[in-house]
Amino acid sequence: MKFTETRLGGAYLIEPELDPDERGFFARTWSQSEFAARGLDPELSECAISFNHRSGTLRGLHYQIAPFEETKLVRCTAGAIYDVIVDLRWDSRTRGAWQAFELSAGNRRLLYVPKGFAHGFQTLADDTEVHYQLTGRYAPSHSRGIRWDDPALGVEWPPVSQRIMSSRDRQLPVMQAAQ
Repeated sequence: MKFTETRLGGAYLIEPELDPDERGFFARTWSQSEFAARGLDPELSECAISFNHRSGTLRGLHYQIAPFEETKLVRCTAGAIYDVIVDLRWDSRTRGAWQAFELSAGNRRLLYVPKGFAHGFQTLADDTEVHYQLTGRYAPSHSRGIRWDDPALGVEWPPVSQRIMSSRDRQLPVMQAAQ
């Protein structure tokens, strides 16, 4: 696997190294020892999927507070997403900064999202599926979020004719109120 650190310290874009042959290819997308060797959390303990019927579906920006903060390893297994992370760490020089990546079934990239980040995505294709590997466990009482269009963040989402969102996500607070 090829690990590329993003401009938001601690977050990595990961590209599988393909081992091709006449059948197709084989590639690893997870190695506890390779993650640990880079100082990344190797204790991913849950997996989840998000299926989205329509292009333009937006989920996020979500995170969990202590003691249930989560590290996420995100991969798009069908379709494509515009994946956004926001640094919420109080002691970070990039606090409040965001970065986006296109993850797709075609490019097979993964995004390592450390604890202390909000995460969200917008689908770029119909029938998009996103696979998550997570640390800890989901704790609804500790689940939080930030508005996708918070003017203080200025996330530049791809334009869509119709944005599909949950009512919960539409009512999330701006970053300052969310903390």
